[in-house]
Amino acid sequence: MFRILLTATLLLSSLANADIRLPKLIGDGMVLQRDTAIPLWGWAAADETVEVRFNGQLLGQVKTKQGRWTVQLPAQQAGGPHQLSFKGQNQIELNDIYFGDVWVASGQSNMEMEMARLAEAYPEDLSSANYPLIRQFKVPQEYNFKAPQQDFSGGEWVSARPQTIANFSALAFYFGRELYQHNAVPIGILNNALGGSPVEAWMSEEALQPFPDALAEGIRFRDDQFIQSITAADKHKNDTWYGDLQRRDPGLTSKTPWYSTTLDDRNWQSFTVPGFRPEPFTGVWWLRKTIELTAAQAQEAKILRLGSIVDADEVYINGKQVGHTTYMYPPRRYELPAGVLKAGSNLIAVRVTATNGKTGLIPDKPYWIGTDANPLPLIGEWKMQNAALAEPLPADTFIRWKPLGLYNGLLAPLTSLPIKGVIWYQGESNVGAYKDYQARFTAMIRDWRAKWAQGTGQQNQFPFLFVQLANYLEKTEEPVDSAWAGLREAQRQSLSEANTAMVVAIDTGEWNDIHPVDKKTLGQRLALAARALALGEKVDYQGPELASITAEGSKLKLSFHHSGKGLVLKGTDNSFAIAGADGQYRWAQVQRKDEHLVLSHPDIKTPVKVRYGWADNPPAVLYNSEGLPAGPFEASVTTGLALRK
Repeated sequence: MFRILLTATLLLSSLANADIRLPKLIGDGMVLQRDTAIPLWGWAAADETVEVRFNGQLLGQVKTKQGRWTVQLPAQQAGGPHQLSFKGQNQIELNDIYFGDVWVASGQSNMEMEMARLAEAYPEDLSSANYPLIRQFKVPQEYNFKAPQQDFSGGEWVSARPQTIANFSALAFYFGRELYQHNAVPIGILNNALGGSPVEAWMSEEALQPFPDALAEGIRFRDDQFIQSITAADKHKNDTWYGDLQRRDPGLTSKTPWYSTTLDDRNWQSFTVPGFRPEPFTGVWWLRKTIELTAAQAQEAKILRLGSIVDADEVYINGKQVGHTTYMYPPRRYELPAGVLKAGSNLIAVRVTATNGKTGLIPDKPYWIGTDANPLPLIGEWKMQNAALAEPLPADTFIRWKPLGLYNGLLAPLTSLPIKGVIWYQGESNVGAYKDYQARFTAMIRDWRAKWAQGTGQQNQFPFLFVQLANYLEKTEEPVDSAWAGLREAQRQSLSEANTAMVVAIDTGEWNDIHPVDKKTLGQRLALAARALALGEKVDYQGPELASITAEGSKLKLSFHHSGKGLVLKGTDNSFAIAGADGQYRWAQVQRKDEHLVLSHPDIKTPVKVRYGWADNPPAVLYNSEGLPAGPFEASVTTGLALRK
């Protein structure tokens, strides 16, 4: 019996291997790059002949070599639908294929951020998103440290429709929509962004050679047992830490739980929502608030909004859990089950877990219950009580962010398919090492272009369009050094690479959220850059860029490129800073004279340096006549900007 089963298994395996198999990228509904030859490839048994037809016409017959076959599809104009068929031992039919412009949308969380997160800000954009010729292929987020992968484990092409739009990259969708509305050319989005990822994770082994520390770190993770041991250690650490708090939390273990409507909380402290705890606290603490609702309000209310909470929360209404979030960044928007609210008194209880000292409910966020059209505010006084103290929770290893892993697993399988270009939003995870960023980022750009050229057999200097980091964190009253500004400067200096463009974002951020919702403005700006670099249109896509800086006595005179019909100065406070030879920056007095800016400070007699927007969260005051902002920069009279533009 064992021999019979073994023979049957081997036979089935042999038959399965004889079947033609296509890469996941090549499927129904795909968008292929227009106006360029397209390699179509797949796998089959040795020496199997594969016949490929395009719209019923024979495209070619080819035998497999080492299990792989490739057929070239001649360049096609934009449009469709088209059909492809592949015939060998089996036959595969693909339909609804279009030719258009294919863009890789990559980076970290601000590129990954889905349209679902924008539902409050742009509800109509989700409900009316009926764009069947804007299509996304979402790459499975599976790292690999051993070698560049040839295929993905899954994935499919999906059109932008009200039923599917929630899962689209928001920035990529707005970018694609802007281009599609401009020229009606189908748009394909290869979405391979991953939240939290540093630039090193997206670099190949070849690209990492000049950076041996990063390369060595990636190579360490080729050991499966090493990964398993780290994963197990992190799980044990987290299970122990959270489990200990669970056991010691009287809010959960008391005879009367702290989310119960019968608990007497008259002796609890007062706490103002929103706000942070004034003292460092690590562990679990609770909040409670009783609200009065009419019968109509109780029936109408469908949503509970609790802004953002540092770090994790579990939320109860009238003793029933209605939502929970395990980390600080997601907005707390909880849909309420029917019947959980009632006329009269209703108790909201929140169990907050703080992992590393700073904890609270972030200000300038929505705190209400009800509906978007009729929110009932929850700000003001709540009751608060500590439950259990703990030592800070050590950070996880986050293996998926290590060098090599995302290039091999998420990027390499894309490089056989021709593209129009790349849109990129990343850098937050490299702020702490901003001095290293330009060299690594530009090495990555060159490497991606080289890999695509090798994969498609064509010279490839595709446009690489990237977003400069948005404004974030609290504003400062005096000029200070800023790692966020340093990373933005590294991004600006990366424009020395040919056929690149940078979108300025310092007027679209939020001080209290590393994931600002205004992806629409950035998508529009990226589309302008694409029209200029990828489509060859004469269109203004850049804000003012410093062209020259000259000293005139106690003043600095700045002139700019890309000012359109004229510079626009929207205020001057805490925007430009100048320094003398001692390097001590002070806020400058700013005057616009014709199309120049003149900067001065009464205590600086011989200024030699200037900074604009040099802060974590700088004001954006300088624009051109087209409404495009100037990006942050630093320069000196002696060295200038040392930049190609």
